[in-house]
Amino acid sequence: MAAGEKEVKKALRGSLGGLVAFGLALLFYWQGWLTVPENKSWDFRVKSGARAQASSGDIVLILLDQNSLDWVEETMGLTWLWPREIYGAVASFCRRTGVRSLGFDVIYSSPSSYGVADDAGFARELEKAGNVATALVLGKTSGQAKAWPAHLARQRFRLTGLDRLEPFDSEGFSGITLPVPEVAEASAVLCNVNLLPDKDGIYRKVSVFSVFQNQAVPSLGLGLYLAANPGAKAEVEPGRLTIDGRRIPLDGKGRAILNYRGPSGTHEVYSAAWVIQSELRAREGQALGDEVLSAFKDKYVFFGFSAPGLLDIHSTPVDSQSPGVEIHATLLDNLLSGDFLAKVPPALTLVFTMVLVVFCGMLTALYTRALPMFSIVSLFLVLPIGAGFLAYSRGYWLPVALPLVSVVLTIALSLVVNYATEGRRRRFIKNAFHHYLSPQVIDQILQDPDRLSLGGERRALSIFFSDLESFTALSETMDPEELVRFLNQYLTAMTDIIHRHGGTIDKYEGDAIIAFWNAPLDTRDHAGLAVQAALDCQAKLKEMRPGFKDWTGRWVRMRIGLNTGPAVVGNLGSDTRFDYTMIGDAVNLAARLESANKGFGTYTMISQETLDAAGSRVACRPLGQIRVIGKEKPVRIYEPLDPRLMEDDADAPLHEVFKRFEQGLDLYEQGDFQGALDIFSSIENRDPAARAYAGNCDMLRKNPPEDWDGVWRLTSK
Repeated sequence: MAAGEKEVKKALRGSLGGLVAFGLALLFYWQGWLTVPENKSWDFRVKSGARAQASSGDIVLILLDQNSLDWVEETMGLTWLWPREIYGAVASFCRRTGVRSLGFDVIYSSPSSYGVADDAGFARELEKAGNVATALVLGKTSGQAKAWPAHLARQRFRLTGLDRLEPFDSEGFSGITLPVPEVAEASAVLCNVNLLPDKDGIYRKVSVFSVFQNQAVPSLGLGLYLAANPGAKAEVEPGRLTIDGRRIPLDGKGRAILNYRGPSGTHEVYSAAWVIQSELRAREGQALGDEVLSAFKDKYVFFGFSAPGLLDIHSTPVDSQSPGVEIHATLLDNLLSGDFLAKVPPALTLVFTMVLVVFCGMLTALYTRALPMFSIVSLFLVLPIGAGFLAYSRGYWLPVALPLVSVVLTIALSLVVNYATEGRRRRFIKNAFHHYLSPQVIDQILQDPDRLSLGGERRALSIFFSDLESFTALSETMDPEELVRFLNQYLTAMTDIIHRHGGTIDKYEGDAIIAFWNAPLDTRDHAGLAVQAALDCQAKLKEMRPGFKDWTGRWVRMRIGLNTGPAVVGNLGSDTRFDYTMIGDAVNLAARLESANKGFGTYTMISQETLDAAGSRVACRPLGQIRVIGKEKPVRIYEPLDPRLMEDDADAPLHEVFKRFEQGLDLYEQGDFQGALDIFSSIENRDPAARAYAGNCDMLRKNPPEDWDGVWRLTSK
């Protein structure tokens, strides 16, 4: 056989192998086996390509965060659930500042527990505003109403062309949960907030509108636009929705692919507590100020939940912990910007994949030497991914899993055929195959799948929070690259110590370190180990401090808070995205103790619970009792002592200073502020904690409290 004929035969054989691989990949695709890798590849593209600067500046979020819950409880004495009067204050503030429209991602389906007047008052605020969208829920549960109520006018969302879509492949909603009548009738638009995620729990596509008994119900993102533009003209046709000339590409279920701008917080965010306080001040006659007015005037405003306990945290391609309202905001953002993403037509995807596998099969059959084969395989493995990123940058979702799997199967088939037909190169092909396709990664996941299951367990933990003093000021003096190098050196040193003492790193938050002991493995004396780790970290930082001073121009110091108590620890998150982490009141207290160091001039603080668990192993000095924000029960606190961290004076040893401090503390807790002040003032030059107490005693001496319990109430977190 002539050389030319042999090459042609190889090329035909390779092309045929590519088509066989393509057919096999299509089978995988039709069976749904490529859905997960395709979705994950899409998440990677979105996370890599999201551009916060493309975000519309016309959207503002008001989030009910944990701080808002704490503030309302502390100042108003109200626990969750809130009265509707508070939501009315939000609506009043938005009306006062001239927002374009307001949307509540809150379901007011039950009458207020504060009485009928509470619902009526909220409804009056909605009527005054006239541009508020509120939430209803479409679903399939037996407890929902089965028809649009007679007392409520049909939805004001006028959508033409719906009859041309029959049969419309909607989500099949058969039930409806509406707000209470007063709220429903006062709302400009009622919006379905039951947006269904993909099967893995991630919101990549959402329904722009849903259909209930031939009535089109907008989602909250579209609802805000309709509330601001009541005369909007909307028309739906196969593959798209057009509203006021803006086109939204739709799939067969009326869903649009969201073009995420970035993780949670990309849009302008204000705390609900701040908004409520601003409204209350305005009602007292105080001017809001131009900055506040300009921040809200003519903006589309969403109100939603971000406090973890309110269970409205969802996964998106860019953030596994995103408040649900941000998904609605992204939809409106895309509508205003006119840059929804569209799926590449299936026919074009098939043609692209066929061309790839035919050329890949031909070239891998023709060029079997190591270097050409490596170049060809690398090129064809990169091409689908590169094409996917290019399409994303142009506003399209080009499936990557199908062409990539087709290419991988083509390469695999080609290598197998070459191995079978060219025995003298079997070793080379075996090594090449092993190099390109590594199954070890999958093997690691399959070894113990139960460790990846969602859930947690209740354990007694010793919890460690640390933070660098004045880190913000320090970071402003350093270039980003220098700051990263500094943090890496600091965090590496601290992490090594924590690991050496058996601790588990929960997470890093900038310069902050969060760690815990006694999980995932049982650890004896976990409290003692945690305290020793804290002291060793402080000693290590003291050793590193001169070098850091030369580097940063500042003395670098660290505050540490330790607490021991029950917490839930485990793989917490969604079914597909989770972290091994901890939650609970004991965790929050550890964080508060770290911050409390600032008020006492100390750098390591532990709770009574930690001291009790550590026992005699830990030498400490008492610092008194404090009441942290969000907790009524006082906490007795201590500063652990370590000779390595103490700069003693032969004329006045520190243990004598500490003894005097304890005498002053006893008088302070008994309410003898003058006597305590005299003692603290005598040692305040040697003891920052004494200096802090001296100032507090002076204040209390001048303004004695009526009901003194000896507890220092902290006023900041």
